[in-house]
Amino acid sequence: MPQIELGDIKIEVEQKDIKNIHLSVYPPNGAVRIAAPNRMDLDTIRVFALNKLKWIKKQQAAFEKQARETPREYLTKESHYFLGKRYLLQVIEHPHPPKVLLKHSTIELYVRPNTSEAERAAILEKWYRDELKLLAPKLIAKWEKVIGVQSNEFGIRKMKTKWGTCNIEAKRIWLNLELAKNPLECIEFIVVHELVHLLERSHNAVFVSYMNKFMPKWRFYREELNKLPFSHVDWKY
Repeated sequence: MPQIELGDIKIEVEQKDIKNIHLSVYPPNGAVRIAAPNRMDLDTIRVFALNKLKWIKKQQAAFEKQARETPREYLTKESHYFLGKRYLLQVIEHPHPPKVLLKHSTIELYVRPNTSEAERAAILEKWYRDELKLLAPKLIAKWEKVIGVQSNEFGIRKMKTKWGTCNIEAKRIWLNLELAKNPLECIEFIVVHELVHLLERSHNAVFVSYMNKFMPKWRFYREELNKLPFSHVDWKY
């Protein structure tokens, strides 16, 4: 993928079959990407980026100030989040297969003795995935009716730069596993965002008008997502 360098800022450029140019700055480290039409040459893209340099630096500064989660060790009394609520982890050793139970203020993690930190992390991650798999179909079905579209399937995976994606040709929705830790309204925002892509591929005025119609407070939910602490993971781009 070609790059443009503006001082110490490196911008990845992807040219594809689209009508308009799009600029994005991604958390957590402020990586910059431009999606541009195939017909646009790199010099024109560079001029566009130069004109947006002030905005790029503003977005990067905001990400730099954003809170990061401390490293998780999966120990008793450690804070973990589910659907936007903070819970204290309770690690309980027992001789049976591992399981996770959600209580009023705690997440109980049952593990066999001598279970490693990595194994405890994997058990909890599977629980998050299972919970999101239960929740997502209901939200997708709800918003498909509102928006008037039909997706074929959905999936959950770890994503480093996006909360969700939509394969328009396959009508497949992908959700970031980290969404399980966020408030329900924020998860719904991502579901709506990806389903609207089945009506409009690009983030243009038509796309924004659909978002305004179906979820008038979408900008608020987007800001809420952007305010939340990033997981302690050294994301690479």
